[in-house]
Amino acid sequence: MTQSRTIFALSSGVPPAGIGVVRVSGLRAGEALAALAGRVPEPRRAVLAKLRDASGALLDEALVLWFPGPNTATGEDLAEFHCHGGRAVIAAVETALAALPDTRRAEPGEFTRRAFANGRIDLAEAEGLGDLLAAETELQRAAALANAGGALSRQVEGWRERVLGLSAEVEGVLDFSDEEDSADLPECFTWNIGALAGELAAWLARPRSERLGEGFRVVLAGPPNAGKSTLFNALTESEAAITSPIAGTTRDVIERSVAIDGVPFTFVDTAGLRETAEADAIEAIGIARAEAELARADLVLWLGPEGEGPEGAWEVAAQSDREGFAPKAAARFTLSATTGEGVAALKLALVGTAREALPKPGEAALNARQHARLSEAAEALESAKTLSDPLLVAEELRRARLAFDRLIGRATTEDMLDTLFGRFCIGK
Repeated sequence: MTQSRTIFALSSGVPPAGIGVVRVSGLRAGEALAALAGRVPEPRRAVLAKLRDASGALLDEALVLWFPGPNTATGEDLAEFHCHGGRAVIAAVETALAALPDTRRAEPGEFTRRAFANGRIDLAEAEGLGDLLAAETELQRAAALANAGGALSRQVEGWRERVLGLSAEVEGVLDFSDEEDSADLPECFTWNIGALAGELAAWLARPRSERLGEGFRVVLAGPPNAGKSTLFNALTESEAAITSPIAGTTRDVIERSVAIDGVPFTFVDTAGLRETAEADAIEAIGIARAEAELARADLVLWLGPEGEGPEGAWEVAAQSDREGFAPKAAARFTLSATTGEGVAALKLALVGTAREALPKPGEAALNARQHARLSEAAEALESAKTLSDPLLVAEELRRARLAFDRLIGRATTEDMLDTLFGRFCIGK
């Protein structure tokens, strides 16, 4: 991608829609606006204009806006056409723009990439914006909004400033040692590094942002005919799992992702755990997969005999509506997925537990890349804390600063940027 050319794209929803917003960014954005609307209006003021192509043919009557750079979303001159949202209208406007000199259709994420290149946002904010566009639940939205709004970036900048202050102290000692026989770091120096390293460790211990995308993973387990599939359908409010009084009906893993009270969950229904005949190879595979799911689970709902579930599982006494129902002495929940008795209480408890395990609402959360860079900074600080040679301490502090720079995008690579911005939609 090159920033020498002006780009355009539909930045609103796929037509047909009530309004279609076509955004233009670059050196020739003002010329594009004048070419179609006949003039460039007052900055940041919506004006009604008739849009025409190069031949003078009327394309649409639309609101147009002009945003001169650099104080724009992309840091460049920017124009917007708020057209009627029909497919033919949008296509005609885009065709007219494509015919202008040095103007082309934007690639995925190119508007946001230009905002990053022009210093309007940093890398952590860009990643937060990408997560915001992909958010499907309230928790995902709140966490992404915090990062997109710069919460993580501001925190990293604060850490970086403190490391710069520590580096200045080391440099002062090194300068002094050039004139004297020896020089020592201040007594509080190691304590200050340790305090900063402790803050980073606390952030690294937080739940990662990927957990919001995957959801809190709840596995339903137990022997055949224990009511797992019926409860699975009740929790997911679907008929995804086949229910039958015949033992072994569920022979594979069934997953369904849902949101309950804005919290993302992945519920997993598994094959009944039991000893199976060697001849029934398919059921044996299902049981093996069920056992693998138990290891992956954030929480297991155990519907089998009391005390036989995995460690930490919630004991659930299901099928309370059935004749001959045997209650559990230490059941956390007694319920009937068929009548609905006890299901609401189980959902409420699941939401409370998941909220504790997932990033808190509005709290900035680290993704895998950010976690790796922050780990590098923490490792460098822990190393600096154990050293006495000012030269070696200075090098470790430099490593920490570099990790912070990589986290927010001051030092990065093109292939990583291609991967990041490539997952954005074209109009963003």
